[in-house]
Amino acid sequence: MSTPDHPTALATEASTRQPSLALGMIGNCTISALVDGQGSIVWSCLPRFDGDPVFNALIHPGEDAGRFAIALEDFASSEQWYEPNTAVLRTRLTDSAGNCLEVTDFCPRFHARSRFFRPVTLVRRIRPVRGSPRVRVCLRVRYDWGQSEPTITRGSHHVRYVGGALTLRLTTDVPVTYVLSGESFIVAREHNFILGADETLSEGIADTARYWEQETIGYWKHWSARLHLPLEWQQAVIRAAITLKMSLFEDTGAIVAAMTTSIPESAHSGRNWDYRYCWLRDAFFVVRALNSLSEVGTMEDYLRWLANIVVKAGEGHIQPLYGIGQEHQLPESIMAHLEGYRGMGPVRVGNQAAEHFQHDVYGNIILGSAQAFHDQRLLQPSGPAEFARLEHIGELAVQVYGTPDAGMWELRTRARIHTSSALMSWAACDRLAKIALALQLPERAAYWRGHAQRMGDEILTRSWNAERGVFAESFGGRELDASILLMAEVGLVDARDERFIRTLDVMEEVLCDGPFMRRYEAADDFGKPETSFNICTFWRIDALARVGRKEQAREIFEAMLAVRNPLGLLSEDTHATTGEMWGNFPQTYSMVGVINAAMRLSAPWDSVI
Repeated sequence: MSTPDHPTALATEASTRQPSLALGMIGNCTISALVDGQGSIVWSCLPRFDGDPVFNALIHPGEDAGRFAIALEDFASSEQWYEPNTAVLRTRLTDSAGNCLEVTDFCPRFHARSRFFRPVTLVRRIRPVRGSPRVRVCLRVRYDWGQSEPTITRGSHHVRYVGGALTLRLTTDVPVTYVLSGESFIVAREHNFILGADETLSEGIADTARYWEQETIGYWKHWSARLHLPLEWQQAVIRAAITLKMSLFEDTGAIVAAMTTSIPESAHSGRNWDYRYCWLRDAFFVVRALNSLSEVGTMEDYLRWLANIVVKAGEGHIQPLYGIGQEHQLPESIMAHLEGYRGMGPVRVGNQAAEHFQHDVYGNIILGSAQAFHDQRLLQPSGPAEFARLEHIGELAVQVYGTPDAGMWELRTRARIHTSSALMSWAACDRLAKIALALQLPERAAYWRGHAQRMGDEILTRSWNAERGVFAESFGGRELDASILLMAEVGLVDARDERFIRTLDVMEEVLCDGPFMRRYEAADDFGKPETSFNICTFWRIDALARVGRKEQAREIFEAMLAVRNPLGLLSEDTHATTGEMWGNFPQTYSMVGVINAAMRLSAPWDSVI
């Protein structure tokens, strides 16, 4: 047996446990699923990340929820781990008499016939480890956001779940009678479940499942082996990188912010949002984090999606987020019939932020595209044609610079000239100047350098609040916002600038609860935030390292690693007192922070070799 890289013992009784974010994620860059600590699939949207949650128990607990459980009779405890350096999840269940069963979950992904094989398919394999474990299979598919049940038909080795827009087929070598009745049976040998498209397998069930597992493990191990890792915290970085890779919708190249909708940012807060879309801001950070590990394939896929977004927008406004198929209309609605995570609704579908004006978007487009002009490893490096397209984006950044917007935190009822938005306009012009130099276009370089100089001078003047001695969240403002820390990360100021250090010091006094950092100090549409925002804590870590406080940064990073779930994953928010995770899951922003902090803080390889 492989050694678990994140073992955990979970002894909660299945009948009384409430939903939590102690979940594992499986996926193949087409679909994903979330598996709880007792081996139940509690969330999966099909046929793509933003689709219908056919398994919805995470946000709709109860007997009528959609779930796929392998329930061990007389359950006593479990442990769960990933096959090292892969997205293949194993859950070992033990009953009160010591009988033991292992469940393996994955979505097939490997190279075949000159392409990646990544079907809309979930594979579950069970095998006895010790004794004679008895299990019940509970497979409840729900359609139309839980409002309709499928029509069920059966064959000798399959069950079809027929819906209006989607039909799923379960092919299995477990007796179909037991699958349909939920009757317990002894697991005396290996069994397999393949849930996917309504198609007949070309090979035997066991042979197919076994082969797909072998090839999927091989793919992920090979992918992980090519990462440029830091010396320290390697397992944390590998897990974060694999999670980010699984967040890529490879068909189009979009990168989703998270796999879930409506996990509240804190208990009963109403801050429940749908994150199953591609934010240009979040995607830029994902691309940059993976690039730092020398994984540039995701960037090339994302730039393919981004180029289509830019061309489609033409001369018009570019939204902060789009659907993974380039959808620009994502109307927000509430599914009132769903209880919500732990009964904490509402459950939202769609996101009104698509209608916002967030002026940092133009800088995020250019920042996300810049490496492709300098990196000679790429299969499709960018050149003059791509630069011309980016210059159009730069002109939009110039136009919106210094005008009010909703800001990167997507405030719904208040517009200001946000420092972070102005900062990204500056970054757009700064990077365009550098790209122009790389393309040997000195006149264009001078043009964009001039805009960057003008903006940079104004940002440092108008965002500075002399009364508090800090860079404020808006021009002429006085309140603190963690996004100001990006000034050093994108290069507007040297981190050792006294004004930046002073701002960091005051932020630590006002925004931090121990190691954790909140987004801002001002109340928003829902009051003052109760939980810390994980990416802000990672920005703090980066800033501390840059100003020379590396030991403090390491301590905070270790605190963040300690609040990951047992499988090494993070959501959007952390409760500073309890350490509990809140917000949508797994949050790409947070996993980016793990990679960036490890790369920034690790001892160098030449210190040990």
